[in-house]
Amino acid sequence: MIDSRVCIDDMLGPFDCKLDPHNRWNGWMSPYFTLDAARELSAQTLRMADEYGYDSTDTIHVIEGRTDSRDTVHIIESDLKRVTDEEDEHDDREPLAIAVRVNWRDLDEGAGEATTLAVATPAARKAARRRKPNGKGATRTVVVHIRWQWADESDTAANVIEPTRDGLYGIGGWEWTWSCTVWWCPGCGGHADWHDTECWCGLTRPETDLEVAAWTAGCILHDRAPEATSVLVDLNAARIVSVFADDTEIDTADDTGPFDTETLGSADEILRKALDRTTPADRSAAGWEHTPDEKSAHVYRISFPAHRLAPPTA
Repeated sequence: MIDSRVCIDDMLGPFDCKLDPHNRWNGWMSPYFTLDAARELSAQTLRMADEYGYDSTDTIHVIEGRTDSRDTVHIIESDLKRVTDEEDEHDDREPLAIAVRVNWRDLDEGAGEATTLAVATPAARKAARRRKPNGKGATRTVVVHIRWQWADESDTAANVIEPTRDGLYGIGGWEWTWSCTVWWCPGCGGHADWHDTECWCGLTRPETDLEVAAWTAGCILHDRAPEATSVLVDLNAARIVSVFADDTEIDTADDTGPFDTETLGSADEILRKALDRTTPADRSAAGWEHTPDEKSAHVYRISFPAHRLAPPTA
């Protein structure tokens, strides 16, 4: 098992994880996540379900309680209608939901039947309203995976993901199309899997998301302007406002400069995604220089290594 980072196209991730790069399912990875990463993964699956519908989305749920809590029932709702009769197509059918019953004391003792899953009934909904988590003991967690497209017809469509001895959760392994996140080298324009920290041209992958984003954006810009050394980014608009070669500004007009709208837009998107997960302290640590001007107080200068047109010779 090694430390790496995975994603599913632009839909899920990237998430830090541990994985065995040789343990593959049809070429895809089977990652293991910390509880914090599982929480973020849960949030992303719920956003996807809201956007695309539960009938095409699996969701991950993190439920918390305490070791001395009484038993609880948790209702996980979907936007699907429960099928109670093959000919019943009325809109007043109740929504499909899963009831998660947790015996927190048994869970703390490692009992195998501490958590049960079933399609929610009126009785389960009533129990969920009546029985809230309590207790003052240590926090315990249950992670649930629901495959909504089969939830109303299969007893195995929802399951509890048991943690490993190291407290990691294997989510989507041998089932989802996880692939290793790649990082782009601004030195040669090549790319490598996240856990391959050194590029063949000799540059080493930076550590933080903002540093990686700056390098990746620089790689995109170098494709059209190899002399580019830095950019100015307006965080209010989340876009690149100027590109420089040392102290000389490069023309960014679509019809007169080396760039086109697609190139600048791709670099903007890379930086925007990284900014969504960071703080001002992260920007400072990554070397983003705050350079406010008369138009905006939220302008930063991002510098990246100069482009190498060819790999070093032996």
